[in-house]
Amino acid sequence: MTQKIALITGGSRGLGRNAALKLAAKGTDVIFTFNASQQQADSLVTEINALGRRAVALQLDVADSQSFSAFAERVKAALEATWQRARFDYLLNNAGTSLHVPLIETSEAQFDEMVNVHFKGPFFLTQKLLPLINDGGSILNISSGLARFSLPGSGAYAAVKGAIEVLTRYQARELGERQIRVNVLAPGAIATDFSGGMVRDNPEVNKMVASMTALGRAGEADDIGNAIAQLLSDEAGWINGQRIEASGGMVL
Repeated sequence: MTQKIALITGGSRGLGRNAALKLAAKGTDVIFTFNASQQQADSLVTEINALGRRAVALQLDVADSQSFSAFAERVKAALEATWQRARFDYLLNNAGTSLHVPLIETSEAQFDEMVNVHFKGPFFLTQKLLPLINDGGSILNISSGLARFSLPGSGAYAAVKGAIEVLTRYQARELGERQIRVNVLAPGAIATDFSGGMVRDNPEVNKMVASMTALGRAGEADDIGNAIAQLLSDEAGWINGQRIEASGGMVL
């Protein structure tokens, strides 16, 4: 069986890092991007290698769509150098930043950043990478529970996550002829360093999230990493064009 390879954006920390390790544990090799910290990226490569899998770290700013053509060439070169392959199998559009500002106070610059990172970036990066994705592969976009339920202060962030959910359905429809599946995963509030570690490090926020969640706790990175690895894999081969929420039942 041909070795599976996943490409993860924002893979050096948080949910992306966890997903990379879960995929590696299931036998998948990984190309992942990092924005700033080479040290974090090198650490993850070491961890994946320790699991017996191969990994390559590439720098990428997902807000800079002008860099995507050059990035695709670097992916192509990495595939040839490390795997003697021309294509990879799974794409996880995970990289992201948060914004907690009321709509009335949101600046145009903040709005543009949300669009560039969470919508324009995944749109055009996927477009550039499609020639490198195997027929029969799969794409998973990351949304948020905030696209379904509304918490004041998250309007701009949630709106672009809603856009990626609609885009996912169109991608699934148009890429079906290549047997490429496209789904979107919407995590709830997760105890990672996202949003400055707000859910992880602030006991009051963690308690509030737990009180809103049917399973009575905030999510952990493993909850999402396991779901990502499952949805990307061939085991989920008949799930396509779907929004799957992994929130423990928030705001039901």
